[in-house]
Amino acid sequence: MKRRKLTGAALAMAGLGLLTACGGGSDGGGGAGYGAANTSIVNASEATGGTLNFGMTNTPDSLDPGNTYYTFMWNFSRLYASPLLTYNPAPGPDGLKLVPNLATGLGEVSDNGLTWTYHIRSGMKLSDGEPITTAQIKYAVERGNFAKDVLANGPSYFAQYLAGGSSYQGPYKDKSPGGLASIETPDDTTIVFHLAQPFADFDYLVTSPQTAPVPQAKDTGVSYQTAPVASGPYMVEPGSFNPSTGVSLVKNPNWKQSDTPAVKQRADRINLVYNVAGDDLDNRLLNGSLDVDAYGTGMQTAGRAKVLNNPTTKKNADAAPSGFEWYFPINTQVITNVECRRAIEYAADKTLFQNAYGGPEAGGDIASTVLPPNVIGYQKYDLYGATTQPGGDLDKAKDALAKCGQPNGFSFNIAVRGDRPKESQTAQALQQSLAKVGIRTDILQYPTGDYGTSYAGSPQFMKDHNIGMATYGWSADWPEGFGYLSQIADGRAIRSAGNSNIEMLDDPQVNHLLDQAAAATDAGARNGFYAQIDRIMMEQAVILPEVYARSLLYRGPSLTNVFVSLAYGQYDYTQLGKS
Repeated sequence: MKRRKLTGAALAMAGLGLLTACGGGSDGGGGAGYGAANTSIVNASEATGGTLNFGMTNTPDSLDPGNTYYTFMWNFSRLYASPLLTYNPAPGPDGLKLVPNLATGLGEVSDNGLTWTYHIRSGMKLSDGEPITTAQIKYAVERGNFAKDVLANGPSYFAQYLAGGSSYQGPYKDKSPGGLASIETPDDTTIVFHLAQPFADFDYLVTSPQTAPVPQAKDTGVSYQTAPVASGPYMVEPGSFNPSTGVSLVKNPNWKQSDTPAVKQRADRINLVYNVAGDDLDNRLLNGSLDVDAYGTGMQTAGRAKVLNNPTTKKNADAAPSGFEWYFPINTQVITNVECRRAIEYAADKTLFQNAYGGPEAGGDIASTVLPPNVIGYQKYDLYGATTQPGGDLDKAKDALAKCGQPNGFSFNIAVRGDRPKESQTAQALQQSLAKVGIRTDILQYPTGDYGTSYAGSPQFMKDHNIGMATYGWSADWPEGFGYLSQIADGRAIRSAGNSNIEMLDDPQVNHLLDQAAAATDAGARNGFYAQIDRIMMEQAVILPEVYARSLLYRGPSLTNVFVSLAYGQYDYTQLGKS
């Protein structure tokens, strides 16, 4: 989640392709049917009360709004942490439009594009009763973007684009009065960001939970996630946080609907339950003891069969256009020869990947590019025959092995999130495919919660453990090429922990093209840069695409106000209620 706000036409381009592919459609007044929530609101209701139960198979990276980078947490955290802007709560392309959240409107940009100003409402309060001020937002941006030695998760766009960002070390180390000079708060309701270079997409940056206010006196660093001070309709129930079992949210007594108009407070209580085995989670969704799969990445193999083969349950499901692409990064610091990486591209059986994620109907289409079709800048091409020879081309794989000086193959390890069965299945499928041409692999399993920090997101850990590939998935931080590519393609985004450029690509041409795209005001020029970057990445074989993902989501009949947000590729968690 760099350029101007999307136009209506561009929004339609970003969203409609996958909606059409997923089918769906139902009356917006509460009718139901398979795929209905892709395009309409299912079970619309103004009723309040009851308890919403979310479940997940492991733990989040963090409940701290400044220290999280999972899509589902950016969606879920809006219930208790309010960024300046958010996405319009609506199904279909309308859900990609930006709307005010804490701010009173979109950013006011100076003629030279270097200054962005936002205003917030006066009279708003945090959950502890302290008034919400722009100083708390400034501090939140400083800690979440510049203190990466403490808060390793999340992107670092602000650090990259704010003036002086390259030298500022964050509020934990830099104790100088006033903090980062390029963020000004002339009064309690105004915040001004000064950029080092024009960045036309800046409004998208402030949808990040990193702009949710954090009072400096209450900040406890990495432990802040146990009891974050709330600015949304809910707050963490005191004493409820347990790193092994989950957390509960209760109503924030100091929140008013006028504070964040786009976010609702329908349920009395929200429970987020950790460490539920995948098949058990699906069964609990079907029997009603859980309401939502928090990850939002879809049901497991057994659950999919139960839903799709039964008309009674199928009508309560949606093959949601997730906006994700599932792929394997190929670590260039471990598999250094491009021809060896190309051998992997050719040898992989993409049909097995597709089947692991649910097949063509519920899992998605076989992918051949870095950018998925819903992201503006995507251009269709197929360099390694992923769609024309999806079972793999072993002859070309062997030719590539000969060119890289490894005619008998080579060996490395594959990292997976072990609590995600579908990812484990894809890793096993890859292992089987590569073995046919002599490439030998072992699969190493790690937990989701630390995967992006201590394991796959740590370049040194990957190198030390000879991890050449990892299971991964990515969606745009906002639905346009820069929002998708910058954190996974820019060599300057590589960091020692919380790294998303797992392939360790640091190509001067790619970095330059990203800079050109960031500054370009012409949409056509920007999109051309993104297509060039995509092709360079595939030519260098740094990513093995799997599928342009759809997620089979299940909504129980008691769940109200259900629709898929194209901004997140999941149900909009800020609108849900119970009947």
